[in-house]
Amino acid sequence: MRYIDEFCDPGLAKRLVESINRLSDKEIVLMEVCGTHTMAIFKHGIKKLLAPSIRLVSGPGCPVCVTAAQDIDVARWISRQKDVIFTTFGDMIRVPGGASSLERQKGQEGADIRVVYSILDALDIARNNPTKRVVFFGIGFETTAPSIASGIQLASKQGLDNFFVYSCHKLIPPAMKALLESGEVKIDGFICPGHVSTIIGAKPYEFIAEQYHIPCVITGFEPLDILQAILMLVKARESGQVGVEIQYTRAVKHEGNVVAQRILAEVFEPIDAVWRGIGVIPDSGLKIRQEYSRFDALLQFEMPEMSDKSDLSNLSDCICGLILRGIAIPTDCPLFKTVCNTENPVGACMVSLEGTCAAYYKYSP
Repeated sequence: MRYIDEFCDPGLAKRLVESINRLSDKEIVLMEVCGTHTMAIFKHGIKKLLAPSIRLVSGPGCPVCVTAAQDIDVARWISRQKDVIFTTFGDMIRVPGGASSLERQKGQEGADIRVVYSILDALDIARNNPTKRVVFFGIGFETTAPSIASGIQLASKQGLDNFFVYSCHKLIPPAMKALLESGEVKIDGFICPGHVSTIIGAKPYEFIAEQYHIPCVITGFEPLDILQAILMLVKARESGQVGVEIQYTRAVKHEGNVVAQRILAEVFEPIDAVWRGIGVIPDSGLKIRQEYSRFDALLQFEMPEMSDKSDLSNLSDCICGLILRGIAIPTDCPLFKTVCNTENPVGACMVSLEGTCAAYYKYSP
């Protein structure tokens, strides 16, 4: 594991921390918009190493957490329909909707809800159950969406007429813009997501530097990656030379993965989407294009109208919405570590392994 060890070198980490703290003599607020970064920051105690003037805040970087309650309710409704097998990633099963979750739906009403590891598993289920309608819950950011698009193309080539996708994919750059436009949180720099950026590259973030004069650094997930990104952001703020930089050069190209982008554009098109705790963000979701509309679950069922409960969990005291917008931290929530914990998650931010509440719960005293 020498390659990974090099990115965890305590001597290098100490020198990076000293450089950061020496350069930062005024308050700077940096937001990470990736749940894996959130977990890494807490796991390695990075916040504790930095000067008090440097504040790290977590944004809406967990795709499970930002899935709106109304979308969960739609998924639950689909799963109850006759001759339906509903497939989903495991971390979605416990996410609360307006009143319940898929896990409770499966347990209490006996809906045929199955956890899969990829869309290929769902395709196999469709092939093996030709008399059933198999629906896959499409969740994730730009990292996951290309594989879902490829799965839809494969279903088309193989003529699977009993396979459908309920697309609730989200796009990160529009959410970053929404946070800046809201003015609710001071943001002096963005730690941009590494996984997402392997697909989209650096260009989609350039508007942030150009229009809002806020620096962005795309970074990896090891402690030295994150510390170097913080140093790059501090230097950018100090010098006034604001742009989009790539720290994670071993995985991210400026142009991104053009093949994945092409597949994504062939199958999906942008659409306004509801984010839990934020509301509707223009062009922040992905809709299945007309050419592949026969695989769109929303067009295969006569859906009842679902109310927008995107800011709610199971209890009104849950503040997931504020946490996802970077306004509050989990310890501000009256439910944190009392009613709400990883064994009994009330809000979406405690459900996912990438959720901010889960990070606080696991690594904070």
